[in-house]
Amino acid sequence: TVRHGFPYQPSALAFDPVQKILAIGTQTGALRLFGRPGVECYCQHDSGAAVIQLQFLINEGALVSALADDTLHLWNLRQKRPAILHSLKFNRERITFCHLPFQSKWLYVGTERGNIHIVNVESFTLSGYVIMWNKAIELSSKAHPGPIVHISDNPMDEGKLLIGYESGTVVLWDLKSKKAEYRYTHDEAIHSVAWHHEGKQFICSHSDGTLTIWNVKSPTKPFQTITPHGKQLKDGKKPEPCKPILKVEYKTARAGEPFIILSGGLSYDTVGRRPCLTVMHGKSTAVLEMDYSIVDFLTLCETPYPNDFQEPYAVVVLLEKDLVLIDLAQNGYPIFENPYPLTIHESPVTCCEYFADCPVDLIPALYSVGARQKRQGYSKKEWPISGGNWGLVTQSYPEIIITGHADGSIKFWDASAITLQVLYKLKTAKVFEKSRNKDDRPNTDIVDEDPYAIQIISWCPESRTLCIAGVSAHVIIYRFSKQEVTTEVIPMLEVRLLYEINDIETPDGEQVPPVPTPGTGSNPQSIVSQSHPSTSSSSSDGLRDNVPCLKVKNSPLKQSPGYQIELVIQLVWVSGEPPQQITSLAVNSAYGLVVFGNCNGIAMVDYLQKTVLLNLGTIELYGSNDPYRREPRSPRKARQPSGGLCDINEGTVVPEDRCKSPTSGSGSPNNSDDEQKMNNFIEKVKTKSRKFSKMVTNDIGR
Repeated sequence: TVRHGFPYQPSALAFDPVQKILAIGTQTGALRLFGRPGVECYCQHDSGAAVIQLQFLINEGALVSALADDTLHLWNLRQKRPAILHSLKFNRERITFCHLPFQSKWLYVGTERGNIHIVNVESFTLSGYVIMWNKAIELSSKAHPGPIVHISDNPMDEGKLLIGYESGTVVLWDLKSKKAEYRYTHDEAIHSVAWHHEGKQFICSHSDGTLTIWNVKSPTKPFQTITPHGKQLKDGKKPEPCKPILKVEYKTARAGEPFIILSGGLSYDTVGRRPCLTVMHGKSTAVLEMDYSIVDFLTLCETPYPNDFQEPYAVVVLLEKDLVLIDLAQNGYPIFENPYPLTIHESPVTCCEYFADCPVDLIPALYSVGARQKRQGYSKKEWPISGGNWGLVTQSYPEIIITGHADGSIKFWDASAITLQVLYKLKTAKVFEKSRNKDDRPNTDIVDEDPYAIQIISWCPESRTLCIAGVSAHVIIYRFSKQEVTTEVIPMLEVRLLYEINDIETPDGEQVPPVPTPGTGSNPQSIVSQSHPSTSSSSSDGLRDNVPCLKVKNSPLKQSPGYQIELVIQLVWVSGEPPQQITSLAVNSAYGLVVFGNCNGIAMVDYLQKTVLLNLGTIELYGSNDPYRREPRSPRKARQPSGGLCDINEGTVVPEDRCKSPTSGSGSPNNSDDEQKMNNFIEKVKTKSRKFSKMVTNDIGR
């Protein structure tokens, strides 16, 4: 089983800078590993508890996961199927933070009570060495310092441990002498701490939006206090407090100023502003807006050694619904183009189709037109997460997955290999006029949001004909072309499919549930064929009539190579009633036919001739043995049945208008010869219609 798409509810992030593998944990206990494009792996913790932290054993093919149920797990990644080697359960204390120094066998585990336990990674057992909170803080202080929010070793001395408590206290602990060497106190709560690589300074992020930089040997007060997003007030007053800075990283470069990278910290007056990542480099400050909330971020550096110049080159940002990599080496900090198939739910998936054993030339054809859709502005460098190796590909035939989305887009995916690769993207909504304000919204009662959402996809891989049905009772037929065209007038058909309800009685006078019988309101014409969008019209009683739910553009449409519009079909309002959503759809490119239906009936369209061939009501599809068939007691004479060619049941009155060819005139016969000719024509049409319906039914069945 292969899982595609973005990890659901991500909660933790880790990166191995040597093997260049990324790990993401989720709130449901899932673990996703990413290497070079095409290298992915999915694992699951049996408990299903949320992953709160991940730590790689760098370059050792192993990973430690800390879960919300206070368990630690050691994963072996060296085997084909990653598996848990050891587990450790904390029964009396809750895990809040873990730290595993580079090339160390000791894992430091901080708890909610403020204590630190040390685990031997090789045996995955507790060592017995415990740093108690009351020993770490001042003896004169009786207040509890809060949970552990940070643990790290001094880059220059692994025997010195920096411990951050939530209340604002930071302690430098000497592991050999088992006592605190320095204590640093601050009024504001701490969210994260980061070292300068020389081990002489560290930086803390606080809940009031400030950063404090401390000299290790000067514990009395911070060396510097910075409010990255605070408004500088006159008269030397403190800047106004900002939102908490949730995480900060401090990375140095040999040839230039250090980077300070942080999430959060915006001022409180920026209401409605999107989540931001801030990059401070020398005197410049760049604020990078994100589409979703930031879960975590990591700075990717050239070296895994903490005591050397870090040389940061990228930042990986884990968002609530996306993964973003930022290039720190280029001006403007462009993002890398993401090669993983994580954008499946960029817009929610509303339908999905799978096609196997496709023609061999189909995937290259889709890829060639899709390659021209590449967005500009990405980093020119290669994707930096490049670890792992591809396994043996067992592909035996081309496979394609097509997804339809809420915004009206359609994506074609190459599913032949284990990974998904997006081949081509089609935007169906561009054929319609966009509503600019609330009063100008699409006039539909069918759907409040996402009027362009895709409901059904019908595709013929051999002819490459594509047909979609949307939520606003619209159908669009596309043809595939490698040439760019400009369509001056978008071809369009409007179809009436609505049935009135009459009162019905059984022969013995008993009232029965109403059965739909065909009727078309004030307009007996069944199809309005036009090459331009219709304008709103009303029937004689003031009800909306003959109006589609969406308005087709009346300006020339430039269509890029790929799928181009052949025909737009829309069901229209009838006597104040909106059209019902389309529930079934099929396309037959050999005959040039598309057929679709809803709860009111079914229509067949010749999309090459842009003509409706059949327009049948639901009641007309019932067989003569239908137990629920009822004859109407007194049909309204003012109402005329819907037009179109159809097969009429024996014994029913056949109005002349019912059996006219859609392309014939609207005049009625005026003498007996004309009447006889019309009757003969009707009989021929009925016979041909039966044969035609049977042929199409058999063909669709095959």
